[in-house]
Amino acid sequence: MGQTNLRKGRLDDRLEHPPIDPRFTGLNSRYQGRQRGTNQSGDPAPTIYPPMSKTLAIILPAYNEELTIVDTMKDFFSVCPEAEIYVIDNASKDRTNQLARAAYQELGCKGRLLEEPRKGKAAAVRKAFMEINADIYVMADADMTYPASDLPALLAPVLDGRADIVCGNRHSSGVYSRENKRPLHDFGNNLVRWLINALFNGSLEDILTGYRIMSKRFVKNYPILAAGFELETEMSIHALDKGYSIIELPTDYRDRPAGSFSKLNTLTDGILVLKTIFAIFVKYRPMMFFSLCSLGFAAAALTAGIFPIMEYINTGKILHIPLAILASGLSILSMLSFSVAVILDGLAAGQRFNHALQLLHWGDR
Repeated sequence: MGQTNLRKGRLDDRLEHPPIDPRFTGLNSRYQGRQRGTNQSGDPAPTIYPPMSKTLAIILPAYNEELTIVDTMKDFFSVCPEAEIYVIDNASKDRTNQLARAAYQELGCKGRLLEEPRKGKAAAVRKAFMEINADIYVMADADMTYPASDLPALLAPVLDGRADIVCGNRHSSGVYSRENKRPLHDFGNNLVRWLINALFNGSLEDILTGYRIMSKRFVKNYPILAAGFELETEMSIHALDKGYSIIELPTDYRDRPAGSFSKLNTLTDGILVLKTIFAIFVKYRPMMFFSLCSLGFAAAALTAGIFPIMEYINTGKILHIPLAILASGLSILSMLSFSVAVILDGLAAGQRFNHALQLLHWGDR
């Protein structure tokens, strides 16, 4: 329990040109002849037509994306016109809200505009997860960096029940490294990936990707506690720790169009991500963390107490009384830290057990 059920996929010829799933038959004539997006090879991407029994929600958090929001909506609508497209306006100060409303009327697409006054991507996605009820959820950025043409291949494993989450891997093709103009941001991505894989026994390549397809089972059993762009980090850790099935598939990545600027700040967001890792490390791996603290306090206590001990052995007296008091205090902290490790580890194990039990009964709902 808690073991990672991680299966990594690679786009082969079948996924590069995915066949139309028989569940997507029944082409609606009013969409025939509509211009589609293109996949990575430049060929037209197959338009998806979800069956009536499966609802697909495309979630687009947006903050000051007036230059790209309409094109992003059109891009996903051209590939999946039957999907429900939800734009979450995260207190934008430009015309994002007005342009999105106009795009809904122009396209006639399903879904609606949601407004989240609390700033932060996590707050916007939390709003969407709470108010939207669908069978499959697609999360993407509203800046045209993730092409909708890759959606058919990314969607297939979740539809088939082979995965709870499919992550679009930007690193596999090398496109992200070429398009990314921030080397420190790339360094931070690699550091976060290494830390999470080491702590949670994973092998993910793109921890921070914003292009994710998720099952309803995952979304409705994932409480978002993050505050901002550390959302993807928290989401990946939750999936790995709780044993959800994850598949990574290559996706294209495009740089923002001219005049559009990223909301990411390498230093600030990097600190937030590391703080999240630290907090979840304490929450999910308390035995390791507090045992290390206990060993550190014990080593410090031994270092401080060696002189009073040697004095007592040689003279029968303790002359370095402050060192003796310090060593005693550090010894107490060491024992307390280990006690906390045992208690919190038991609570974490109980949480994983309850979550797994909850998932066992998920199908009964």
